[in-house]
Amino acid sequence: MAAGGFEGFEKRLELHFSGDDPSTLQLGLRKLDFHCIQQILQAAQCTVVSALGNSFFDAYVLSESSLFVYPTKIIIKTCGTTQLLKSIPLLISQAHSHLNLTLSSCRYTRGSFIFPAAQPFPHTSFHDEVTYLEATLPQTLRFRKASVMPSKSSSHAWHVFAATSSQYSRTCHHPCVVEVCMTDLDPALAGRFFHGGGKSGDAAGREMTLATGIGEIKKNAVVCDFAFEPCGYSMNGMEGGWYSTIHVTPEEGYSYASFECVVSGGDDVDMVHMLRKVAQIFRPGTMSVSTTTNNDEEVWREVAGAVEPTGLKLRSVAMDQFPECGSVVFQTFTRVRRKNGAHR
Repeated sequence: MAAGGFEGFEKRLELHFSGDDPSTLQLGLRKLDFHCIQQILQAAQCTVVSALGNSFFDAYVLSESSLFVYPTKIIIKTCGTTQLLKSIPLLISQAHSHLNLTLSSCRYTRGSFIFPAAQPFPHTSFHDEVTYLEATLPQTLRFRKASVMPSKSSSHAWHVFAATSSQYSRTCHHPCVVEVCMTDLDPALAGRFFHGGGKSGDAAGREMTLATGIGEIKKNAVVCDFAFEPCGYSMNGMEGGWYSTIHVTPEEGYSYASFECVVSGGDDVDMVHMLRKVAQIFRPGTMSVSTTTNNDEEVWREVAGAVEPTGLKLRSVAMDQFPECGSVVFQTFTRVRRKNGAHR
């Protein structure tokens, strides 16, 4: 718990690995046993509370957010005062020693912390995070870039660091990753994420998923959900090889919710449906949307067209190019106020 409240904004780390043995690559990182997974998470200062898997990847709900393990890719999101970046050396070591896999790219993203002074090293500042990454990553990842993408109308800024072993090719085809951060949630809607006890975290989480409409965001996804005591909620969704995830810190004064998913190329209808549903479920005062695409800088128009009908006004757009991940577009929205000062 940070001084003043719980830090909802997550730190997100995505690592890609490569190898020469086709038989190893079939399962790759999924072959790491649970003890290895626990060691990696212990370095980041979190634990597993629930898990789910399919033929494509494994998904873990953590005490602080989520972990996704694919054969050659791992994504870890942690909130609170976790030390996520300290998991990197162990991840690199275990992937190499157990599986003969080599790190080929790294991407680290986060929003602006609500309680920055409570963060431990190396998360004490973005400068410290970048310095730690530069010193920790192997020199083979020589194409690197760090940037802070600001917002003109709110404290939401987007911090991105990317590194890769080969220069990004515009011919690469990566799915679109959508990362949504929301603050100042509608108090009545946020109140649905309080868990009074008497039920397991899994049972209470399932009730929250149904009662809030979260299950309608991606109707075909298999959901693994969990409710924390006295409040808080996390879920991972699995739909084939695509994941989605939601995390909620509902306490008044520092309420926060996040949504992240992968959108297959050209699926504009799905993106519109998801973003509108998320905005309606939480009714945030401020919402930021980061989209990482294969050099599709016009995606901001689709995002704005999805979000603005929910009563949120687009306030700023920032765009930048990064090695390996391509175009990152960062947008911020705030709720439109009526003349009497009330939210619409």
